[in-house]
Amino acid sequence: MFKKTLLTLALFAVPNCFAAQTLIHAGELLVHADKTPLSKQTIIIEDDKIVSIQAGFQQAGNEQKLIDLSDSFVMPGLMDMHVHLQFELGPENDAEIAKVSPELVGMRSAHYAKKTLEAGFTTVRDLGSNPQYMYALRDAINKGWLDGPRIIAAGGVAITGGHLDSSGVHHEMLDKFASKTTCDGPYDCRRATRHAIKYGADWIKVAATGGVLTDRATGTGQQMEDDELDQVVKAASTMGRKVAAHAHQEDGIIAALESGVASVEHGSYAGKKAYKLFKKTGAYLVPTLLAGETVVEMANNSNFMSDAIKAKAIRVGNDMKGNFFNAYKAGVNIAYGTDSGVSKHGTNAREAVLMVEAGMPAKQVLKSATINSAKLLGLENQLGTIESGKFADIIATKASPLQDIQQLMDVTFVMRSGQVVK
Repeated sequence: MFKKTLLTLALFAVPNCFAAQTLIHAGELLVHADKTPLSKQTIIIEDDKIVSIQAGFQQAGNEQKLIDLSDSFVMPGLMDMHVHLQFELGPENDAEIAKVSPELVGMRSAHYAKKTLEAGFTTVRDLGSNPQYMYALRDAINKGWLDGPRIIAAGGVAITGGHLDSSGVHHEMLDKFASKTTCDGPYDCRRATRHAIKYGADWIKVAATGGVLTDRATGTGQQMEDDELDQVVKAASTMGRKVAAHAHQEDGIIAALESGVASVEHGSYAGKKAYKLFKKTGAYLVPTLLAGETVVEMANNSNFMSDAIKAKAIRVGNDMKGNFFNAYKAGVNIAYGTDSGVSKHGTNAREAVLMVEAGMPAKQVLKSATINSAKLLGLENQLGTIESGKFADIIATKASPLQDIQQLMDVTFVMRSGQVVK
């Protein structure tokens, strides 16, 4: 009886030895953003992982599927470290508060997620949404129920009246939309962090400074106190989470870095002291130049922004490019992020164009959107390069974005976890 049971178990295990494989013929292949592209390579994929890369165009066997990208530039899937999949900034946002149900917002976020994936972004970090609906979208994509990028979802911790707290509506609506992770004082902010993690947050996002789109004339300097930031980071770290800090002015950037955050979002006015702290701590700057360009254009060409928002949008948005280049030249770690939701979803590659226009070489831009982003997430052993054992997140363009960064605006092929989605 024992031998028969072992034989039965062995028979059930046999199919795994003959899992279907996919071969990709890559005309030009960038396996790693720091390395020179290779010509005429074959990527062998089994289930959701890369098995190997072989020189030449290997012939597919009877049980193997062939994808011919022999006339394309092939590279790892792109990663966006700052998105908001549940909304897009526009004149109807205030009306939508009353007209669009949370359930419909959830459906819309699935639509935006698919647009993002089809644009070549196979992993994103969502830094601010209705959390339970975002966690549901994350989990549905992970289960294969929906097409979308791999989502790392953050829970937000905000101080009363600061950026990330509700604004721009009458007092009863302010109370209605107040989050349970709004806090005051270090111990309350510790509670709020634990609350966010309890309900499903992969990361924690804090607002160290004021923000452009907060509808209050409260500036863009430091708002969350040092001890509050310290307790958020400490509580998150104890529970295995990292913290991303929204920060524009240098005082808030410095406070966030000294508290131990893993990334600073925007970093619009970082200076020499902040650069030293970035390098000392190893934290990443996520520049979001696309958000800056978008809000300047909206402030100058539309009438739906309040005067307080317009003034901040024009000042901060116009200053972001030059300050980003200074941070790059100073040797700050850069991870790719767009703040999509402020800009339109699916246009995420426009950030790469702006980064090159600001003075960053295309090779370093691709590194920021692959290797650096994977390291920021702590997933460098699974994502960011085309190597054996990593997830088969692969995209293709007609020509090399190393020669013409605009090629990223027209991604022609997308595979996520071994599944072709475009």
